Amino acid sequence: MRARERRVIEAVAACLGPAPDPRLLAAAIGTAAGATGCALVVAGERYQWGEGGQWLEQVVTHGGEPQGVLAIAPESVGPMPGVAAVLGLPLAVIRLTTETDRLRRDGDAAARRLVDDRWRAAAEMEQERRGLERDLHDGAQHHLVALRMRLALVEHTGRGVDDLLDRLDTAERVLIDTAGGVLPVALVTGGLAAALRAELASHTDVTLDIDELRRRYPSVVESAVYFVCMEAVNNAHKHAPGAAITLSARDSYRGLEFTVTDNGPGFVVRSSSGLRNLTTRAADVGGTVEITSAPGKGTQVSGFVPL
Repeated sequence: MRARERRVIEAVAACLGPAPDPRLLAAAIGTAAGATGCALVVAGERYQWGEGGQWLEQVVTHGGEPQGVLAIAPESVGPMPGVAAVLGLPLAVIRLTTETDRLRRDGDAAARRLVDDRWRAAAEMEQERRGLERDLHDGAQHHLVALRMRLALVEHTGRGVDDLLDRLDTAERVLIDTAGGVLPVALVTGGLAAALRAELASHTDVTLDIDELRRRYPSVVESAVYFVCMEAVNNAHKHAPGAAITLSARDSYRGLEFTVTDNGPGFVVRSSSGLRNLTTRAADVGGTVEITSAPGKGTQVSGFVPL
């Protein structure tokens, strides 16, 4: 064995420990060999000391299996089979450590992705649940309130049973469609104006001013505004029974504008007044809703969704 190779083996032995450092090994080998550069390639990673040029590469094996590559520059340093043999076990340890760390990182990343997916799925389910809750509140409840009013009338006069049964059938259909995520047919086929007419034209206490509403909007916008208007009318029916209600909607150069007003007793508007559904639903499509009211001065719900 040449003296140079013996010095390199001694330098390698001095660097070995429970967890060999490939960078320290490369520096020790290169320095002891009088090379300008030395590199160890293990598990796809290259650990280099010094500068290269014409590299002389030797495969390092252990147990009959390749563990890495020893590269020396310049080539004139010559092959060092004894050094390659001594490096077999240290490179095997380095390879196993590197691959274990890589698998652990991949496993951690996969676990984080799984947690993220679970959170995302839970958030989507919660969003759908809240959406269904809002749709039931804003749409189906309108029919239930009308039924209550009609029932009171039947009880008082003894007339209107057939109309009451028709309204029961309509409420049942709306509940089933809403639970199934089905939008009103008139809203899907005819747009916002058609849906408002279909739902409110039969209400003698509601005046529709929607002749200037001709444009079609994305379905999410039309459904959001539809349910906001339905809840505003429903709130007027509940809290201002007998009041005259006017629903206005029109296209403007800026977007879709709508208002629901009543001449009922009014109230003091507070942030916790139960009108959060209105503002949340409008905000979901980039719109705004403002509620103005005062005791004795009625209530106005005004909204806007920009183009």
